[in-house]
Amino acid sequence: MARIYILGAGTPTPTPTRFGSSYVVEVGGEHLMVDCGPAATHKLVKAGLWPTQIDYLFFTHHHFDHDVDYPCFLLTRWDQAAGRARELQVFGPPPTTEFTRRILDADVGAFAHDWIARVNAPTSQTVYVNRGGVLPRMPPTVGTHDVGPGLVHDSGAWKVTAAPAEHVQPWLDSLAYRLDSPEGSVVFTGDTQPCQTVIDLARDADVMLCMCWDDQEVMNGNGENVGQCGTTGAAEMARSAGVKKLVLSHMGPHLSSHGPLEKGIGDVKRIYDGEVVYSEELMAFDL
Repeated sequence: MARIYILGAGTPTPTPTRFGSSYVVEVGGEHLMVDCGPAATHKLVKAGLWPTQIDYLFFTHHHFDHDVDYPCFLLTRWDQAAGRARELQVFGPPPTTEFTRRILDADVGAFAHDWIARVNAPTSQTVYVNRGGVLPRMPPTVGTHDVGPGLVHDSGAWKVTAAPAEHVQPWLDSLAYRLDSPEGSVVFTGDTQPCQTVIDLARDADVMLCMCWDDQEVMNGNGENVGQCGTTGAAEMARSAGVKKLVLSHMGPHLSSHGPLEKGIGDVKRIYDGEVVYSEELMAFDL
């Protein structure tokens, strides 16, 4: 049975209970991460997982609330692996490859000073050996893939496909992802307004995790409905796609408060008659 972990269920606005976007899917004996927003590495551990368990990372787009913990995750995974983990494979729209280079590259990487010290300092080498590593310690490497719509990766046990998500183009490309496996299908919309490309991607999926920024009426009134889904936008996409379960995520402080929350769920259920889940950080459920 595949299992989905909600690490980040919020927005760029930090609150005590939610901040940024990040998810993990356990499928076919492997763990895939989708987005790596604020404190994703720490939340991963709080959820009972470990960075070295993640071998695949998929970015929907490169707003900071979806990728700011990427340097932390890369370095933690490398540091804790003691040379035993598989090379991390990272997929996403541009600038995924350039972003990674600017984190780790020996000449221009923002965190090169860290791994260079850990590779060479005697105490760091001792810690590495005590964790089971064998010298010489090798620098971190990552397999990066700038991707677009279509088949993104096929492991043989599961596959990931992508479709355009309408968010903030042309300044950033955005993708929605669909994971298909014998255990079921799950779609991550990333940040998007209701659009046919994401509906088509999500057709008959078991689960759709959809951004739900705020009450739709509020968004329609203040102009924040452009490039984003609210309550009824998420519901209409789920109904049109025929998904079995709608998981509302990427919710702002207003919708997360009592009153707007209850109204929003009611608005969703008037449109979409499948199962509705209001996501909370660190929750997990079977696909």
